[in-house]
Amino acid sequence: MATKKKKTSKPKKTSPKRAKLHGEVFFPSKEVIAQANLKDWDATAKRAGKDLEGFWADEASELEWAKPWTMVLDDSKQPFFKWFTGAQVNIVHNCIDRHLKTYRKNKLALVWESEDGKEERSFSYFKLNREVSLMASIIKSLGVEKGDRVTIYMGRVPEIIFAMLACAKIGAIHSVVFGGFSVDALQGRIADSASKLVITCDGSYQNGKLIELKRIADEAVAKCPSVENMLVVRRTGQVVTMQPERDHWYHELLESPVAKERFPTEVMDAEDPLFILYTSGSTGKPKAIVHTHGGYMVGTYTTLKYVFDLKDDDRWWCAADPGWITGHSYIVYGPLLNGATSFLYEGGPAFPNPGRWWQLIERYAITVLYTAPTAIRGLMRFGEDWPNQYDLSSLRLLGSVGEPINPEAWKWYYTVIGKERCPIMDTWWQTETGMFMITPTPVVPLKPGSGTRPFFGQEAEIVDEQGKPVKDNEEGYLVLKKPWPAMLRTIYGDPDRYVQQYWSKFPGKYMTGDSARRDEDGYFWIIGRVDDVIKVSGHRLGTAEVESALITHPAVAESAAIGLPHELKGQAIYCFVLLKPGQTASAELAEELRQHVAKHMGAIARPEEVRFVDKLPKTRSGKIMRRLLKARAQGLPEGDLSTLEE
Repeated sequence: MATKKKKTSKPKKTSPKRAKLHGEVFFPSKEVIAQANLKDWDATAKRAGKDLEGFWADEASELEWAKPWTMVLDDSKQPFFKWFTGAQVNIVHNCIDRHLKTYRKNKLALVWESEDGKEERSFSYFKLNREVSLMASIIKSLGVEKGDRVTIYMGRVPEIIFAMLACAKIGAIHSVVFGGFSVDALQGRIADSASKLVITCDGSYQNGKLIELKRIADEAVAKCPSVENMLVVRRTGQVVTMQPERDHWYHELLESPVAKERFPTEVMDAEDPLFILYTSGSTGKPKAIVHTHGGYMVGTYTTLKYVFDLKDDDRWWCAADPGWITGHSYIVYGPLLNGATSFLYEGGPAFPNPGRWWQLIERYAITVLYTAPTAIRGLMRFGEDWPNQYDLSSLRLLGSVGEPINPEAWKWYYTVIGKERCPIMDTWWQTETGMFMITPTPVVPLKPGSGTRPFFGQEAEIVDEQGKPVKDNEEGYLVLKKPWPAMLRTIYGDPDRYVQQYWSKFPGKYMTGDSARRDEDGYFWIIGRVDDVIKVSGHRLGTAEVESALITHPAVAESAAIGLPHELKGQAIYCFVLLKPGQTASAELAEELRQHVAKHMGAIARPEEVRFVDKLPKTRSGKIMRRLLKARAQGLPEGDLSTLEE
């Protein structure tokens, strides 16, 4: 592939001015500034603001393209934006293939450790290429072609990364489903995408428990006629049922003639779909967000490079699950595009004890840790003694993702884990955005709880119900005013819903669905969702999904689900249930309903509490007023009740 060289200019050796900022501010140290590749945030922001397309073209030119673009941004059919039109590329070429021509060929790409600590596996870029080629040739042998959908339902093992990259390599569209979801959630996503192949494991380990992934996949696939084959990775060694003709052991196919150690990377159009990923909406079924090879590649590469200032000797640990967008962008694609060394851990943060993460940081000399406030709050409650047992001096940067981080947790993270040396990159973004949208870089002064400012080239705004900008420090709807390369292109199979969901409320502006405020210094503070989406431990769950699960129980006539603040999870699910005639409310039934939801949606969706009610508050048009339920549950003012039915 031909390389288009970028014109570069040496960064100016300037120190950021200690501007007069309001509130509690943490300024970067001289050491942090000295290490930073980007020292002048303002100059870069000004350049990107002045020439959006020029900025992104320069970034894209650092990567390799089979054919150059004829247009950086095509906005002729808004809101269906296209980036790098006319270009040809495959993200896998830039994640793996191009590194094989450099010293990175023998550099570690991935290091993995099992939950019990008894297994460790590592892969150089050369070895990663071999594993991805083997997987790609096997997937191809099972009849998967360019444009076909493949559902991946696995635990946190290296093979989930091989599977994603292998699909991309041959031009198939991967749809990863979080390994904590159960039958109904998996079945709905397989059916919606009409996947031809499902890749799973016999099982996985999580907090000492065995998750029966193959059994769950079997039940889901039984209702999905589009599935022709199932590829099964052996992880736990448990006995599973293998259906003849349909099911195939991965380790057996690795020994067969179909497995090729060298396999070509398919050349794709920049706008060809790379993956779809389901995210919960306020109504109806989850939305299948579509991301493409070209724009998504440039967005994830650029944001990770600038925000976490990755260097060649870094050990990067994004402690998310590959099944979520954070894992897609910043475990799989972003780090590999930057030629980084990533660490992947199979287990959770506090198993078998609350020192597990800190032990791993010491053992692998992790330099950058990127995790969720939920994990930080959960580990905080065990105190400082656990992290203080370990040498965390390798850390130079910390990161936060998934939900707003409260100032108390921010300060604990900064002081106890980072020893007041490591700036915290508090990032706000979404499944839909594909990349960081509001975020600092290491040289930006930080305010605990604020994501600081929009990323280069982006403009964010806080508006009221009528779309008019609100005053500083007033809450409103967070909207984005400029297109960006990694933006979602559509909702798979439903372009009308894409327009309605994201571009209709405030025409010409992207509706994030989050409420926020901007302070007098231009710093943004994310408050929470404005629609009926609940964020539990950083995972988005739709109220409609929870309510649909409840209504399948024979005792339930009607239900409403809301999210309420939770000290560890950020939000927890509370359900209000109206029983059918002849049914009796009891603590036993409440517990049965909690488990019923978990069975249908996965343990992450298990309600914190189920309350029985005689009726649910509704508008005159019949919509449940969840806002009112939230207010009553928290003892807050109930607001305007003019639409409440008598």
